[in-house]
Amino acid sequence: MDQNEAVRPTASQQQTQDEIAHEQAYVDRVYARLDEASRTARSLVAEGYARASVGHEGALVERDAMVYQASKRVAALDAAHDGLVFGRLDLVDGEARYIGRIGVRDADRDVLLVDWRAPAASLFYQATAQEPAGVVRRRVLRSRRQEVIGVEDDLLDAENAPAEMVVVGEGALLASLSRARDASMHSVVATIQKEQDEAIRAPSRGATTIGGGPGTGKTVVALHRAAYLLYTDRRRFESGGVLVVGPSGIFMNYIDRVLPSLGETSVTLRSLGEVVDGVKAVRHDSGEVSAIKGSARMRQVLARAVRAETPESPHDFGYFYRDDVLRLTRQDLNALRRQLLGAGQRRNRAYSKVRGHLVDALWQQVEGPRALEDGKETFSEELLDSDEFASFLDAWWPELDAIELWRWLHDPQRLSEFADGVLSTEEQRALLDSWSDGDDIAVEDIPLIDELRYLLGEVPAEHAEDESDVPRQLMSFERAEREDAAERLRTTQSIEDDGFAHVLVDEAQDLSAMQWRMLGRRGKYASWTIVGDAAQSSWPHPDEAAQARADALDGKPEHNFKLSTNYRNSAEIYEFAAEVARASVTDPDLPDAVRRTGTQPQHIVVDSGDVLDHVRATIDEMAARVEGTIAVVTASASRDDVAGRLAEKVGAYGGRVSVMDGLDTKGLELAGVVVVEPDQMTDQSEAGWRTLYVVLTRATQLLTTVGSGREWLNRIEA
Repeated sequence: MDQNEAVRPTASQQQTQDEIAHEQAYVDRVYARLDEASRTARSLVAEGYARASVGHEGALVERDAMVYQASKRVAALDAAHDGLVFGRLDLVDGEARYIGRIGVRDADRDVLLVDWRAPAASLFYQATAQEPAGVVRRRVLRSRRQEVIGVEDDLLDAENAPAEMVVVGEGALLASLSRARDASMHSVVATIQKEQDEAIRAPSRGATTIGGGPGTGKTVVALHRAAYLLYTDRRRFESGGVLVVGPSGIFMNYIDRVLPSLGETSVTLRSLGEVVDGVKAVRHDSGEVSAIKGSARMRQVLARAVRAETPESPHDFGYFYRDDVLRLTRQDLNALRRQLLGAGQRRNRAYSKVRGHLVDALWQQVEGPRALEDGKETFSEELLDSDEFASFLDAWWPELDAIELWRWLHDPQRLSEFADGVLSTEEQRALLDSWSDGDDIAVEDIPLIDELRYLLGEVPAEHAEDESDVPRQLMSFERAEREDAAERLRTTQSIEDDGFAHVLVDEAQDLSAMQWRMLGRRGKYASWTIVGDAAQSSWPHPDEAAQARADALDGKPEHNFKLSTNYRNSAEIYEFAAEVARASVTDPDLPDAVRRTGTQPQHIVVDSGDVLDHVRATIDEMAARVEGTIAVVTASASRDDVAGRLAEKVGAYGGRVSVMDGLDTKGLELAGVVVVEPDQMTDQSEAGWRTLYVVLTRATQLLTTVGSGREWLNRIEA
């Protein structure tokens, strides 16, 4: 018997309804104040636009500043509207403190609602029955839009509880664990546990690492941490920017509602295929090709490509001046190129020096008396005004684009030249096969393009940007803020520094060395939140990736947190998945699952021709038993075929059912999972067993495997 039951009986149905009605009255009061604040903000937007009618430049600037700030406030108020009030603390001194997604004050500036990120709200997450810290009762309010539909209480300090205090329900956390999962991740701000809250509120400097096995809430804790940082140091993190990076577009769509629901709408969310501005990729290479492109060895290949002759580069240059015939041979030009690119100079950054070096090299050949008498300045002016020289310069040292240079690698002869002694013939052949479709960029190509972008640099601007050049979208800031923002835009558009103030990377155990380098450039001066679990890694070279991670963090202090409780899976599902982890990883991090359903995973072994019929039947069975989303998961090579053959069945469930491969499931929570041909998944790569472990741990309620073999099961049972 727990402490709550020892003190008082569970509340009657009438008492529960009375408590809900009481909370509804307070929630109505908060919403009335929120609506008033929203009307005020909208009126400021309208007033801001009206100021443009004054007709002078100062009024336009004032308008933009007012509209920007007021619109931002409207967006924050709208985003936090659903489930605005979610918690209440009853303290020993009699105070009832309400906790919500944003802070709200009444007309007299008294606090109606405490923002969940504020220090005053920390007790909601940190108080326990062992250490109540002055909290008698913690209550979670469950709402549907503005309506309170239930309350769940934890009695933390029975000795100080008033006799009339009502305790409702079995506890908010357990009540939330069994709900159906839909296609989006939800905020868990009402049910954050103590160990999770400690990670959320960790120091902002350096790197915070959040580890733990599947279902421990690593991702959602990290997102809440991003919201917490923005709240505690908004000027720093909002002005510098917060970048959230996840493994796939499916994952980013899954999490994109979390931060707005916490009152934050100014965070940049990108999948690994979208990190580089102006380039997007969704297709993944095979495991073999991914390992090559992600290897740190690719840095040497790309560095050689940047320093090489352009494909259409002229091999010599001749010029007649006065009585002299001046000529630069291919050997001369190669020596000049090496000189220009010495000491790590970036190719495009050297653009402004090229003319001077060419002029100097040609002037050294001048011998005629007339030319020498006129001097070098006259020679330089005539040469630079020459169409012949201008054409040669454009062809010999053009401004290069990273995509263009990436295409050079598609040529077998050039790739062989760049990769000689670095990549084997077989590895080069695998790369060429991956690029056979020309411009079809894979996710694994994005770090290569970014590396080329960085190695090339930018052509230096000839003239400094004045205020008239500030992009229009920045004109909504006040003058000082606008100047800061313009400088930030120049910084973020600079190839040399794409810096953010904070970088949050999820599924970090899967990052290659080249992907860490790509993110490191975005987080050179940033604080970091890094989320991952080595047992779920699909990357075959962890030592190399670890070194690249250390280089990206560049000595920043680290704060490490390990989450130990699996809230996602039923114990029946996770106990089986843990056996898969033990079969593939030495000493895996296996959290404790806290919820039992009495339903064991099912394993169906049939003839190969009957597999999909059993998959169809399993989909129907799961859909009848659970309300949330269901995924049919296959090996990567089989995904498109299975999706096509199941299209009619999947379509019949209107979005509840989808077909994915193992990578697609990263970070997701699914009510039901059907794994098709597990043996194909374990055989597909070195990381196949770890991928299967990931897939099994996506299921919150039901798990079934369907295959024509049982080799994988035999290995577990051995």
